[in-house]
Amino acid sequence: MEGSEELESSLLTQPWASVHFGESTFLAKVCFRDTGYILLISDLSSVWYESADAEAVGQRSKELNKRLTVHVSSFLNHLCNLMCPLLAGQPGATTTFSCHRSPSGLRLHVKSELSGLPFYWEFHCCPAPLEMVFRHLVRPLIHMNLALQYQVQELISLLLQKDAEIEDYRESGATLSRDRLKTEPFREETFQQNFMAETLPGICRAGEGPAFASALQQLYTAVTQQEAKQARKRHCSEGDVDTAPTAETTEHPHPPAPSQEDETTSSSERTSPTSSPAQKPRLAAAKAKPKKAKGLFS
Repeated sequence: MEGSEELESSLLTQPWASVHFGESTFLAKVCFRDTGYILLISDLSSVWYESADAEAVGQRSKELNKRLTVHVSSFLNHLCNLMCPLLAGQPGATTTFSCHRSPSGLRLHVKSELSGLPFYWEFHCCPAPLEMVFRHLVRPLIHMNLALQYQVQELISLLLQKDAEIEDYRESGATLSRDRLKTEPFREETFQQNFMAETLPGICRAGEGPAFASALQQLYTAVTQQEAKQARKRHCSEGDVDTAPTAETTEHPHPPAPSQEDETTSSSERTSPTSSPAQKPRLAAAKAKPKKAKGLFS
């Protein structure tokens, strides 16, 4: 059965989407499976989440929908069909969403229909732990920023190459057939100054609008897929390291057993030997040289 850790790993590669509940705007992402769901939602001031397994979903569905007696998987499938259009910016016409914030968390209320009967649901979200916030929001945004920086540098390099190509044509006597196509050589420093002074203030003033446009959602998914891939590699490497000592222990689970000769010698030192004709000459020889005692392996 897929547990909460597997659900969160599946949630990682789901992109954030802008959703509106009344006048409030949130970022949200959700992952549904037959075994449960996990929801992550933020207003960029706080981050909340809920992870519920099939048993919790079944219990809550009985409390909220006493007239419905469908299987838990049907509830999960119906919830998925309600939430996915919402995240895509196309909520169903017969579905309403509302939320209530409190110091202890956030509740998201859903009202719809299922099998011709009213359907109600509540997501009980509590504050997300810092590790979850870093994993799903902070680290991916940092990696996206680095990726966009590399992309900008590659585009600048391409522009400079194009300018050099155009200049070569001009020196060869080529002319434009349409003057409106004429451009000035690209100057990176001038471009950066104009962007900071003119474009950036307009972006910051806008404030609202989709925080994750389609292109950024694709970039987020690509970045988190790489992170998930690296996490699997680290997990496999740690598994290999953990099994190495086990293999050594398997080869030599116990210290080597003493040989028969060693056991006989040790036994002869611990206990007095029995008197026999064969042992009498050895005892006599031992008494003849009492000054030179020998160790076990001498």
